[in-house]
Amino acid sequence: MTLSQLTQQIHDKKSFLCVGLDVDLEKIPAHLLQEEDPIFAFAKAIIDATHDLCVAYKPNTAFFEAYGVKGWQALKKTINYLNENYPDHFTIADAKRGDIGNTSTRYAKAFYEDLSFDSVTIAPYMGKDSVEPFLDFEDKFAILLALTSNGGSKDFQTKSVDGKPLYQEVLKTASQYKNSDRLMYVVGATKAEYLSDIRAIVPDAFLLVPGVGAQGGSLSEVVKYGKNDQVGLLVNSSRGIIYASQGKDFAQAARAKALELQQQMAGLL
Repeated sequence: MTLSQLTQQIHDKKSFLCVGLDVDLEKIPAHLLQEEDPIFAFAKAIIDATHDLCVAYKPNTAFFEAYGVKGWQALKKTINYLNENYPDHFTIADAKRGDIGNTSTRYAKAFYEDLSFDSVTIAPYMGKDSVEPFLDFEDKFAILLALTSNGGSKDFQTKSVDGKPLYQEVLKTASQYKNSDRLMYVVGATKAEYLSDIRAIVPDAFLLVPGVGAQGGSLSEVVKYGKNDQVGLLVNSSRGIIYASQGKDFAQAARAKALELQQQMAGLL
């Protein structure tokens, strides 16, 4: 998927919603545990119920990898189902990979070529040679962890380096990498007050913004400070949508929560 296609989907659907697929067998409805592949059964039902309200899906790979080979098979079935049935959706492998040289290239091949994701989240701590291999693939995107919403983010991300927060140096440096037009950035919704400064550094990039919903981030604040001329936002909600109910109505409940967010987004756009 190209950025222009993603932007067109946002305008067509009046939505910049990304649905996070954090499939936890301890939280999904009990009746699904009787399925041959309960992970895929849950993910498929959520996708079918919400596809017209969102523009992106973000499987968190840890929730699949935790179940070994069966989990990895469920991840492959999930991305194949998305690509075959809803190819107009942007797909994100939330894997938070990051290593140097050939290792990063192999990670990129795994998610871009074998699994056919549009993008993968990556950690920047090891620098240029851990990021650029992910940017060598045409029409594929790397989503760099910039300013996250977890409590420990202050351990490093907002520490002062030469008088400026480290996350700003990460943004400035990464924006100079080869093929940096294929970079997007993760900015937590609970850090909305930082978005104006972030936009000054990466005015044209897409921002993936988790933390709206269960984590308490404000959608209106994110749009106020983070939206650019092309919208440039993917706001993710995971638990607040997919675990809206643990009963047999879980898919309908997920749709209701997604619709609520989509309607708010339509109003803000």
